[in-house]
Amino acid sequence: MIKRMFAALCCIIALPTFAQETITKESKKMEWFDDAKLGIFIHWGIYAVNGLSESWSFFNNYTSHDNYLQQLNGFTGKNYNPQDWVNLIEESGAKYTVITTKHHDGIALWDTKGDKGLSTAKDAVARKDVLTPFIQAVKKSKLKTGLYFSLPDWSHPYYDIKTRTQKRYELKDDPTRWNNFVSFYQKQLTELSQQFKPDLLWFDGDWEHSSAEWKAEESLALLRKYNPNIIINSRLNHHGDYETPEQGIPVVRPQGRYWELCYTMNDSWGFQHFDQNYKTPNMIVRTLVDCISMGGNLLLDIGPKEDGTIPEEQVAILKELRRWTKKHAEAVYGTRAGIGFDYVREKNAFSKDGKTLYVYLDALKKSLLLYNLEKKPLQIRLVGSQENVDYKYHEYSLDISLEKNSFDPVCTVVAIDFEDKPAFDAVTVGMIPSVYGGLNIESTIKGINYYATNIAHGYNLFKGMLNDDGSILNKNLVFASEDVKTWVKKHAEVLYAAKAGIDANHYTGYSALSPDKQTLYLFVEGKPTGPIALKGIKNAISRVRIVGEGSMIGHKTYNKLYWSDRPGIIYIDIPEDRLDKNMTVIAVLLDRPIELHKEEVKAIENNL
Repeated sequence: MIKRMFAALCCIIALPTFAQETITKESKKMEWFDDAKLGIFIHWGIYAVNGLSESWSFFNNYTSHDNYLQQLNGFTGKNYNPQDWVNLIEESGAKYTVITTKHHDGIALWDTKGDKGLSTAKDAVARKDVLTPFIQAVKKSKLKTGLYFSLPDWSHPYYDIKTRTQKRYELKDDPTRWNNFVSFYQKQLTELSQQFKPDLLWFDGDWEHSSAEWKAEESLALLRKYNPNIIINSRLNHHGDYETPEQGIPVVRPQGRYWELCYTMNDSWGFQHFDQNYKTPNMIVRTLVDCISMGGNLLLDIGPKEDGTIPEEQVAILKELRRWTKKHAEAVYGTRAGIGFDYVREKNAFSKDGKTLYVYLDALKKSLLLYNLEKKPLQIRLVGSQENVDYKYHEYSLDISLEKNSFDPVCTVVAIDFEDKPAFDAVTVGMIPSVYGGLNIESTIKGINYYATNIAHGYNLFKGMLNDDGSILNKNLVFASEDVKTWVKKHAEVLYAAKAGIDANHYTGYSALSPDKQTLYLFVEGKPTGPIALKGIKNAISRVRIVGEGSMIGHKTYNKLYWSDRPGIIYIDIPEDRLDKNMTVIAVLLDRPIELHKEEVKAIENNL
């Protein structure tokens, strides 16, 4: 075996930087946020009464502004117990929480004294400041305090915009009125700062005006006057400390050092009575893992009902998060982004000191391979258990055996401990691989991996040696493993003419494309704990089937925002009794040659 096992597969790539970062005042301020990994977002307001889209329902003229405000008469909070909320959030494993103090509808959850401002304390039937008791409970806990604040206020007479089709005035015609609004919103920021002493301020809605019009620098200085270490998100016209991609898991990591994915459990931020399109707890845990592996945080949203109770579906998801985060705490908190997929084809992250690499497995697998590793590890173990893991280290390759280990029902974490921060050789170009390179591999899974890996990287090893249904196989192909031969013939449709697949940011496993690039083949190793996931596929899907036996199976797309060209996340459930014992291949027929979305996931500025 040559030193660089992937030498035949990839071009030179750059490794992530794992060296200790220079400690600055800013990085010290961000440390708790960087370590937290999980926060809980809370969207609560009068929109929960009728289950309307928060603020957007009247802005888009789906209902009148007057009808929307009628919900003030139904907002009671009669079963609201803020301590129960805090207990549930802490138990989920979250380290911070962010609550809507005021959405774009302008209705404050605290008793604001801002001129002409609406609030639940004086305008809702509840006649309560519902924010203060929650923040008081948060302050008694170990959670960090985050406050969401909408810059626009579509109900306020001083604000220029009322709905998508109505404006109250033009700024150039009435600058005094606009300055009065800026004074109003800055007074509210002063109230929030003085009364609640937030650790984090989460702005929203900055797209409606420029930084100069918002007087963003002035607002930032105001907040820092009360808390010099306050953390601000990126939605104050880019004056903040971290990026906030929304809804779609990023295909590529955001460019900023710090980032957080804000994400709903179903399709709604606030409580909507008829939205039952919930993701499973399995999907949510794996979304958290996605964020961890890319060095970011997940800010997961809940939407309480108008009476202050949290929907049972949302409670169930938080309880599964509690189970998983408690068991795997060391592989969640304080972690940093991992190594590239060219070194291990699984999501992964480093411990804060860089001496442990955590590999997250969402399938029951017999083995795990790492490439180009310069030093042998001290030990390998399963996080959350007392089990050590057998492995072999030979010529820069780490072969981890998992056949004797117990797996987590959602996501198993393998911890690889080193004496020092591990180094990985750069992957370099080498000689072109040959079909014969896999013939003498006696291990079935390694033999299949050899062919799947090379095909995924664009080396069609069986070209001219196999026909499309496997009935003809070149007589010179003598396999050491009969199981490998059987697998090759079963999956001849893929192997005889496949092109390079998509990169691991879109699908973690190996993949290939048909010559016309309209069929995407997904290689599935082991037994998945839930549906397999595809990110950043712009195409519509015509059908999904299992290669080699023809079964049609279903798929479901989440987070496809109909007003946006941003693709959703495609989940494909594979029936357990149809899985190949070694490696299953799924064929995804697309409506046209594949198109991939790689743009950075950003804030949503339109909710039509």
